[in-house]
Amino acid sequence: MKGWTEEEIANRDLMAPCGLYCGACGVYIATRDNNLKFRNVMANLYNTKPEETRCLGCMQPDPPKRLYAFCKECSIRSCVRSKGYYSCHQCDQWPCEMIENFPFATGVRVMKRTIPLWRAKVAEQGDQEGSVEWARAECERYHCPDCGSPLFRGAQRCRVCKREVADQLDGSL
Repeated sequence: MKGWTEEEIANRDLMAPCGLYCGACGVYIATRDNNLKFRNVMANLYNTKPEETRCLGCMQPDPPKRLYAFCKECSIRSCVRSKGYYSCHQCDQWPCEMIENFPFATGVRVMKRTIPLWRAKVAEQGDQEGSVEWARAECERYHCPDCGSPLFRGAQRCRVCKREVADQLDGSL
């Protein structure tokens, strides 16, 4: 699939417990591609220093190689780990206050779309295959409907053809 490798799609480090698939995160993509210009854009968006705006997925084992500061402090990530889960889709208290009060409205919209999808994939195909198929579905979602170029979560327009894509994806930030 254009934009992601099979290894990325199957990588549990990128399967954010909240459903914000790390493989579609601009910070991850900028890190993976070593794209300084895009990393600067993400740093400006999240009000962090470009040198600190790097991540290889929020579910990396401890100690993580490169974990974005926001993800290090994420209460959802901490909650899931404290319960012995790897994702909110396993929790019968979802959606909880941490989801409802997430600081980015786009994130809340994505979480409320992806966790039910993740649950359904796991119910159909089992834990391992279902989780991979959930990640694949997220990667497939983040492509421009006109030119097919890969996008990142939160994209407002395609970098290649310049089509407005926010309304078809996750809405405006």
